[in-house]
Amino acid sequence: MTQPTPIRRAAGPHLLDTALALAARGVPVLPLRAGKVPFGNCPACTGNRCGGRPNMKTPGPCTCPTPCHAWAAATTHPGVIASPAWARAWRVAAAVAYHPGGAGVTVVDLDNGDAIAWARATLPATRTVPTTRGEHWLYRGAMQSANGVRPGVDVKSTMAYARWLGPGAGATAALPDVVRALAVKEPSAARRPPQTLSVPLTGQRGECPHRTPAYLDRGIAMAEQRITAAREGVHATVYRAFLAVLSTHGRCGCLTDTHAARLFTAAQAKGESLRHCTDAWTNALDRLGL
Repeated sequence: MTQPTPIRRAAGPHLLDTALALAARGVPVLPLRAGKVPFGNCPACTGNRCGGRPNMKTPGPCTCPTPCHAWAAATTHPGVIASPAWARAWRVAAAVAYHPGGAGVTVVDLDNGDAIAWARATLPATRTVPTTRGEHWLYRGAMQSANGVRPGVDVKSTMAYARWLGPGAGATAALPDVVRALAVKEPSAARRPPQTLSVPLTGQRGECPHRTPAYLDRGIAMAEQRITAAREGVHATVYRAFLAVLSTHGRCGCLTDTHAARLFTAAQAKGESLRHCTDAWTNALDRLGL
């Protein structure tokens, strides 16, 4: 990520200038309000009723012009950043944030002195940015984000945001395997789909379209393949695969937790969390009225 010349941080127009400078260099940005948090969704998008933004790797057709959906609002489009809908947010914003994964970088967020000492002893030297309580270590390359990978250490890259605190110092090193390994967790029973997953389908006993059990198995296998083959937009691909399976097989009561587990396993192998899988499944059920 090419670092722009640092701009003095202040409220209002100075934040907008910083955001536009970053966007011009390919860094997707968004405003943060007090407390270092994104602006809340607009009333139409509260609770993700709109389904999200497909161009931001979240399911659904949302075209909301306001800075909704947290990290997914990050953009490099100057017309959006400086639009009247965003201007209201910039007037009261407290900081500029960016989507590290969208900028092709990973931020190792070190929250205290112990975390910094661990990083200096463990991680390759790279560009560092001072923070209020610690440091951000920036690496060239994107990966799955993960919080609490060890005491005082978060990894922020895809589907996350980080505050812009200036360009920092030092050369940006390539993302090392030791950082990628921080987000890898051992499989556990907690990652299985909830046993109540098929409850919303109970009682759906319409005419069964399955000519043979193999018909359902082929449908599940095709959905697994679609998820596994996704190279980008994984979150949206998972949602659409769940929706396709449920639209064909969700009304006759033939789907079981075993079928859902196969789909969840494929999605989690692509980096989706159990919560994201459950949300996508529930959203698909809601859309189909199941």
